[in-house]
Amino acid sequence: MVKSNEMNCPRCHGALSVEKYKGIEVDRCSSCKGMWLEYHELDQLEDKEMDDDDANGMVMFRSYVGDLHCPTCQSGMQMFHYRAYELELDFCPNEHGFWLDSDEEKRVLEIMKQRVKDIKRSSNAEVEWAGMLKRFKSKSFVDNMKGMFRR
Repeated sequence: MVKSNEMNCPRCHGALSVEKYKGIEVDRCSSCKGMWLEYHELDQLEDKEMDDDDANGMVMFRSYVGDLHCPTCQSGMQMFHYRAYELELDFCPNEHGFWLDSDEEKRVLEIMKQRVKDIKRSSNAEVEWAGMLKRFKSKSFVDNMKGMFRR
């Protein structure tokens, strides 16, 4: 898809200009520093920290009416809590993209980095639990338990 310089910021109505952010071509407002990401660009941003789409989970669980308008189609945008965190993002219900206010792209990356840590911690806990269950089933464990109750 070809980027256009003819879009205006949904927040302050300044002109959006094309720039590279972490290797992704995005539309940024020079006035309020907000960023317009097309749907695939948000996925590309998340991939900078976590590129396992199966482990990513859902981006949004429910949405509600926002007060911005899509810079592509001018439809009223909706809001949601990004991945159930305390980060409200706006999106076009016609699937044109997401609006991130100034520095929210950094928060998206922080959240994805935290998800990677959480998944590793959960995976390690599952491995430890499985090992513990295996030890409980071992003959030596059962013998030790029986020995504790013999007189």
